Amino acid sequence: MSAPLLELRNVHAVAEDTVILRGVDLTINPGEVHALMGPNGAGKSTLANVVMGHPGYRVTDGQILLNGEDIATWSPDQRARAGIFLAFQYPEAISGVSVIQFLRQAIVARKGLSELSVLEVRLDLAEWMDRLGMDPAFAERHLNDGFSGGERKRNEVLQMALLEPVVALLDETDSGLDIDALRIVARGVRTVRGENPAMGVVVVTHYVKLLEEIEPDRVHILVDGQIVHSGGVELAAAIEHDGYDAWRGALR
Repeated sequence: MSAPLLELRNVHAVAEDTVILRGVDLTINPGEVHALMGPNGAGKSTLANVVMGHPGYRVTDGQILLNGEDIATWSPDQRARAGIFLAFQYPEAISGVSVIQFLRQAIVARKGLSELSVLEVRLDLAEWMDRLGMDPAFAERHLNDGFSGGERKRNEVLQMALLEPVVALLDETDSGLDIDALRIVARGVRTVRGENPAMGVVVVTHYVKLLEEIEPDRVHILVDGQIVHSGGVELAAAIEHDGYDAWRGALR
């Protein structure tokens, strides 16, 4: 069996003086899709940000292992270069920086290149935009500036395609999307996985609809900073039917 891509071992984390994660264990193997579900304030987005190294959170105990190496003290930049990708719930707009300029610099950093021509990026970008059904003019627009919610999320999928991460964390990618936009984004994620089948994916979501489009191998319920139950995709259906209250009794 392949070694895990990402392991969280008994991870505790705080924001300022507030304890948010209370001993999270999670193992992502090559090619697996894991869904992380839970009520508001459970710590789902915190977990994604802690893995990415967000400076607003501090790991007080436990280990975060990427390909067996503890990265808990690494900077966000080091983690991104090593292959951790975070798709934000609310991607920021960067006026004055085009999509192609941003991607050129990101690819150079991710792949450890000294330089990459605009032409090389443009060719790869054009191929992926065609596969994702995106207008070629999108590449020249300023990053997320004036983008709709769906365009911002599709841009995140485009970045994921070109950066070829080891592990992709999708933080509420379905947030603010109507069903048509959600299906387009989900189809994009499936297309990227088809080209990078070893990539591990963690989907943070409230809603079962996304999991109908991106079927996970495992579903985890996070309540008050702890994973209280894990199971197959049928667990998502049980959550939709019963809510989260039934799982609060499982807290350690």
